[in-house]
Amino acid sequence: MRKFWKNLRRSHWAQTRRFKRWHRHPLAWPIVVFVLLVAIGSSLAVVLSRQHRLVFHPYTSYIAIIKHDGEVQTVPTKEPTVGALLKKLDIAVGKGDRVEPGLTTAIAQDNFRINIYRAVPVTISDGATTTTAFTAAATPRSIAVQAGISLYAEDRVVVAPAENLVAEHSLGEHVTIQRAVPVTLNVYDTPLALRTQAKTVGALLKDRHVKVNPHDTVLPGQRVAITPGMQVFIVRNGTQIVTETQSIPAPVQTVTDTSLSFGTSAVRQQGSAGTQVLTYQVVKKNGVEVSRTLLQTVVTVQPVPTIVAQGQAVTIPADKQAVMAQAGIAPGDYKYVDYIASHEGGWCPTKIQGTHTCPAYMNPGDVPAYGGYGIFQATPGGKMASAGSDWATSAVTQIRWATGYAVARYGSWGGAYDHWISHHNW
Repeated sequence: MRKFWKNLRRSHWAQTRRFKRWHRHPLAWPIVVFVLLVAIGSSLAVVLSRQHRLVFHPYTSYIAIIKHDGEVQTVPTKEPTVGALLKKLDIAVGKGDRVEPGLTTAIAQDNFRINIYRAVPVTISDGATTTTAFTAAATPRSIAVQAGISLYAEDRVVVAPAENLVAEHSLGEHVTIQRAVPVTLNVYDTPLALRTQAKTVGALLKDRHVKVNPHDTVLPGQRVAITPGMQVFIVRNGTQIVTETQSIPAPVQTVTDTSLSFGTSAVRQQGSAGTQVLTYQVVKKNGVEVSRTLLQTVVTVQPVPTIVAQGQAVTIPADKQAVMAQAGIAPGDYKYVDYIASHEGGWCPTKIQGTHTCPAYMNPGDVPAYGGYGIFQATPGGKMASAGSDWATSAVTQIRWATGYAVARYGSWGGAYDHWISHHNW
């Protein structure tokens, strides 16, 4: 027993002498400090990485900004559409009210803007007929259509504030419909029914781009005033004529609106297709057509443009901007990246296609080899390993991979956004 304690004391003295020698060594304390800093830094990195993954809202939770009735309401929401959110908030939408974007529009991005325009009284004058309606339609033509008034494409609809509130019995705007006159334009024995705002026969021909050639005769003369139901003839003797009717697609006019979220749109006027008649001079030999020459192209029904408002408001949360900056995204591309990320994986780095959760962590080995994965729903998710070993959980790595994909396939993030808007995928 004495021998045991004696050996124990000798071992303790030896350890003490070694510690004292190490303690006196000039590199002892720097090494200790370095080891401690490394340990602290590693622990801090783990904590920050966990916080970094948790700053993103789950893909079903967003902030919505609703402007209605003179107030702005900001709320968090998991509702899928504009209509569902308004119903949950008990915000009524009455007859004639206008909601932009529409009630069926999906809420799929942060700081999503919704504007509600309340119907106001409008007086509509259509010749001797006066109609009063409540509407929030965006264009004069849309106001008339919403009031149930049928319009021809050539009819003009103008709007102005009511001037005499007592005489006009109106507190809002006054819409006036200027009806086009119906006429028949007979081009080389082909009658074309149309409507016009032209005052004379010559103005009618000019408005419809009708070319009067030296061999043509116009009846009545070009200075004659247009009257309802008039027939105008263009005659060319000794010429064989054929006609072809074509549809003219409704043109689309786009206006920008900074009160709507970037990437959203609202139709403010529904357009309609027009019609044109092409007249050809035909040459035949032995009863077989050998050539034809286009003589006239007459628009019989003018197309009405569809007017679409495109949202331009960009409000991206600071956490997402920081991650995009870390991934090397240029500030001018933030809006494109945010839109696609919001609509693909809801800014969830661990989002598996077809699921409704956003796990805090995903083991790379558990990521399915089929279907979309991550913020941008890469298919399969494992392809993102080319951008970094932490591809399964890192938003920065996934954005870096997506940048290479966007540039290689679409030329830029802007090109990728344009494709997404057109095809709803990328």
